[in-house]
Amino acid sequence: MRIHVFMFPTSSTIIQQVEEKSDRGLALMCYYYFDFNNIAKQGIRGLLTSLLSQLCAKSDHCYHILSALYSENNAGLQQPRNDALTECLKKMLRLEQLPTKYIILDGLDECSNTSGFPTAREEVLDLLEDLVGLTLQDLRICVTSRPEIDIRNVLDPLASLNTSLHDEAGQKQDILDYIKNVVYSDRRMARWRPEDKQLVIDALSAKADGM
Repeated sequence: MRIHVFMFPTSSTIIQQVEEKSDRGLALMCYYYFDFNNIAKQGIRGLLTSLLSQLCAKSDHCYHILSALYSENNAGLQQPRNDALTECLKKMLRLEQLPTKYIILDGLDECSNTSGFPTAREEVLDLLEDLVGLTLQDLRICVTSRPEIDIRNVLDPLASLNTSLHDEAGQKQDILDYIKNVVYSDRRMARWRPEDKQLVIDALSAKADGM
């Protein structure tokens, strides 16, 4: 099993590559974004239910596994515990009838790490450790995130590939070019003095912090 960690905030290129494989029947992809503006999408419950739903939509075998969990919980009259959802996910990922499974988790740093015990982020990191521990040869996990220390402490030892664009010169230059383009094309800034425009560019570039 492989887990790739990308310390930057976009996964569009990765998704495109996996989708091309999916179109050829060589992959099964699940995508999840930890949306900072949506509390329901910042924790493990939202993650698990989304992954299960996506797998069921793409595989009858996965659907039967989730249907069994539904029956065990009085046909939906009670909500399954998170650990039951986790075991359900594991059963699906172990299915040999499926092509290579790709789980793409986007923006893990937006998963809350400020309240709760364990915090929402800690629960997700625990899940990732658990999935890696399955050592499934046909499972690929890709995580994109800002390089926050608690995330790196957990994922760095697990990752077979860890790519950081956070401090790359090319990444910083792209940000600088974008800021310059906005400043010099904005009509409201057209009458600003050159030194004022440069001050804005310098301030925003410094605060971008690679993002």
